[in-house]
Amino acid sequence: MNLSLTLALAKQHSLKFKALVPHYRRLLLPVFLCVLLLQTQTRDLTLSVLSDAFWQVAVFVAMTLTIYHLFADKISHLYVNSKGEKKPFREIVTASLMGILPGCGGAIVVITQYVSGRMSFGAVAAVLTSTMGDAAFLLLAAEPVTGLGIVVLCFFVGIVSGSAVNRIHGPDFLRNTITQPQTKAGVGEVKATRSKRLKFQGLLWQWLMIPGAVIGLLIAGQVDIVALFNTSEAVIQGIGAAITLGFIFLWAATREVTSYESIVSEDKKNRQSKVFQKVAVDTNFVTSWVVVAFLLFELVMLYGDFKIENLFLRFGSIAPLAGVLIGMIPGCGPQIITTSLYLSGAIPLSAQIGNAISNDGDALFPAIALSPKVAFVATIYSSIPAILAAYGYYWLFE
Repeated sequence: MNLSLTLALAKQHSLKFKALVPHYRRLLLPVFLCVLLLQTQTRDLTLSVLSDAFWQVAVFVAMTLTIYHLFADKISHLYVNSKGEKKPFREIVTASLMGILPGCGGAIVVITQYVSGRMSFGAVAAVLTSTMGDAAFLLLAAEPVTGLGIVVLCFFVGIVSGSAVNRIHGPDFLRNTITQPQTKAGVGEVKATRSKRLKFQGLLWQWLMIPGAVIGLLIAGQVDIVALFNTSEAVIQGIGAAITLGFIFLWAATREVTSYESIVSEDKKNRQSKVFQKVAVDTNFVTSWVVVAFLLFELVMLYGDFKIENLFLRFGSIAPLAGVLIGMIPGCGPQIITTSLYLSGAIPLSAQIGNAISNDGDALFPAIALSPKVAFVATIYSSIPAILAAYGYYWLFE
């Protein structure tokens, strides 16, 4: 009797554990970071990565996001509501302009307009070519001049790409392959359960952004903040690492993981959410993927025992193609990794250019859901100008 009861309880707990595992896979990242911090060989490296992720990346991304979200509602009038075929070139320009807005919101709007028949397939090609997704926030925050240059390049390439696609196929290409989306039940309940955690994260960023940005700017200006604040480098590093790890835990616990999309795409935000709540959601997402990229790079350098300049000499000509191919992967996560590797000096600018143009961000997920054929063809069309631009820059300047 006791044995059967024990077996029944064990089976019940096993089922509960199996049910929890798929929903909290994000927690594997902070757990892995804690393991690295406990290991003597990787502790200093991990502390440095976590600290740099906050002082040199996250605070500037948060500032960029704050500016963006403050003005996002005011530029909503750019969203197209008229029939695109009346002014096809203006439609393509508008779609490309929507694409260069940091984040994936503009691109998703254009996909929606195409589905409803208000925009052409060329507009889809234009917006997917011009968009960089959330990787734009990271690049603009870390290297504003380079970021603006790539954004402008993506804008003009998007116009050319969209115009060419409309000339080849016409505005209604593949529209008959679209299936209407079905609304999912329980969405309101899920949003309600996340609201308290989002408010807490928003308050944290509201308090931390200004002091964090001040210290980050001092570090970037090579000011001796240890002497300025009469503290030690270990304290500054420890504070930055602790804050980053805390935000990664919050990011991991904010959304349940049910699919590939929920891992690599930004978390959905309510329209009613306050500015700093939106900033927190996006910044924590970007920061988490930046930490993944920096750690991968540093661990490969540590255990691979080779110099990055030797890697360029051997595989330099393949780097632009690799950037384009990674850009074809749906979601913003892989693209943030690519941009982080560029910022750390692991890949050349040509690879970053190829990735920026071929990168479709999270906008590819609604396209896949509505019509896999539309998503596939649009991705191919965005990759062609990406290869041309990436290798053009590589042959001319690298």
